[in-house]
This record gives sequence, structure tokens and C-alpha cells, in this order.
Amino acid sequence: MFTLVRSRVRTAALALSAVAALAFGATATTGATAAPAPAPTPALAKQGPTSVAYVEVNNNSMLNVGKYTLANGGGNAFDVAVIFAANINYDTTKKQAYLHFNENVQRVLDNAETQIRPLQQKGIKVVLSVLGNHQGAGFANFPSQQAASAFAKEMSDTVTKYGLDGIDFDDEYAEYGNNGTGQPNASSFVHLVTALRANMPGKIISLYNIGPAASRLSYGGVDVSSKFDYAWNPYYGTWQVPGIALPKSKKSPAAVEIGRTSQSTVTSLARRTVSEGYGVYLTYNLDGADRSADVSAFTRELYGSDAVYKP
Repeated sequence: MFTLVRSRVRTAALALSAVAALAFGATATTGATAAPAPAPTPALAKQGPTSVAYVEVNNNSMLNVGKYTLANGGGNAFDVAVIFAANINYDTTKKQAYLHFNENVQRVLDNAETQIRPLQQKGIKVVLSVLGNHQGAGFANFPSQQAASAFAKEMSDTVTKYGLDGIDFDDEYAEYGNNGTGQPNASSFVHLVTALRANMPGKIISLYNIGPAASRLSYGGVDVSSKFDYAWNPYYGTWQVPGIALPKSKKSPAAVEIGRTSQSTVTSLARRTVSEGYGVYLTYNLDGADRSADVSAFTRELYGSDAVYKP
């Protein structure tokens, strides 16, 4: 039986104290200076859908994503690694949202040379997921275009500062209305995505297709659907086509949790991805164990090869 409620480790999303927020640099810097550009080695060629791995960095290393290659040809098993997760928090004094990193996310960013660059040098893109944090701030309730643009700048400055490849939106746990914040409105997410895309035209913007923001993609004659590079199903162990006007090549109707979704389901969802012509396959919670059997369950269908794990 499929599980329709995600089992993400919630500590990545829970608020730290105000002291911790200050200690670990809760807000992204403005006017960020670009991190040294990585010198990627061109990824070995492979044909098939883009594979995505979310990593709970409270518990696991981003480097695990780079430990899997294809037995046939040696290409990367994963193409995109997602740091899970930064947060959108709310400053009750200033009455505005800000970008927050808990100590584990901050540690990954501060150690980008050893935690992020090795993946990029293999040709794997590294994206930062941003998630609600129970404080009332979310992507869907910015009160003005100016407020949305300010938060977009915090995100794009973070991408620049740490040499990341993009931003992933996950509109969960915002608890709209907390701390006197507003309820979701029609314009907020459109303004936010528009500003973010303008700030980083060559970077990835992805949508975890859940929450009020995911259903508010059009406002004032502007539809931001085409500004996303990817959109994926948020319910692990299931098949659900994201309801966004993107081509099949940019959607993942399949979503699996590595080590918890059965290998037979992982295989069947991968097979369906290929047979129905979709271009993305989403996985969650890659840990430090040898998961080559779980990874091979989808790489055989997507790429015609087993996956090899090299610690």
C-alpha cells in the first residue's frame, strides 16, 4: 500500500532558537560575491531521464550522491543533488520573511569546497531546497511584490555566494497565519518566481509540487510555469503527474524513498517513467549505507544498467 504522507525527518524543518539563528547566519548576505567556479569534469554520457536525490543533511552527507555510478559506461547514477533543507522564517520585529539555515545546512554551505564542489566536479548539479518552518512565512503570502523580490534576492545571493546550481521550492510547514501573517494570496508566488528567475537566468528552479504555492502559478496575465526547470510528485511510493504546464521532459510523476519504497515499486515506477515518456525521476533520503540494490532498481529501467556503489 502506498504511503501518501511523506516521512521526511522533520528536524531539518524545525525552527532553531533565535540565538542559533544568529549564530549560524540566519539570513543570506546581500550583494553576494560569487564563489569560485568549480572546474567540472564532463559527466560520462548516459541516456535517459534526469535522476534527482534529496539528502537530509541533518543526518547524511551530500557526498553520498556521488558514490553511485552506472556499471555500464560509468556515468553518474544521479544528476541532481538537493540539499534538504533551508527554511523560510519570519522576523516578528521586522514583520518580514528571511532565509534561514540550521547548523547542518550552514555547515554544508560553509564547507562547499569539500561538500558541494566534489559533486559538481563529477557533473552533478547541487540545488538548495527551501521549506516552511511553522512561523507563518511561506512562498504564497508575501504581501507585496517588493517583499517577494527581497526574498528572491536572498535566495539568489545564496546561490551566488556558495556556488550552487539553483533553488527548490517546497511549500510545506509554513502554517500560514502564524505570528499574524497573511493567508496565501494570488500574486505572491508569481512575483517570487519571476524575480528569482530574473536574478539567476541560467540556474535551476524546481517545484516540489505541494502546498498553496503550487496551485498559484498565474496572476495578472503572468504564468510562471515555464520559469521552472523541473516539477515533481511529492508523495513517495506513488505516481502523480505534477499539475503544471511543463513538458513531460521536465516532470517526475514518480517519487520514491530510498530504503523504504519497495524495490518492486521503485522498478515499476521507473519503467512507467520511461514507457510514458517522462524525463525526471525523483528519489528522497539517500543515506550513507550501500543502497546499490535500491538504486539499481531504477537505474536498470532508466539507463539499462545496474548501479555501483563506491564508498
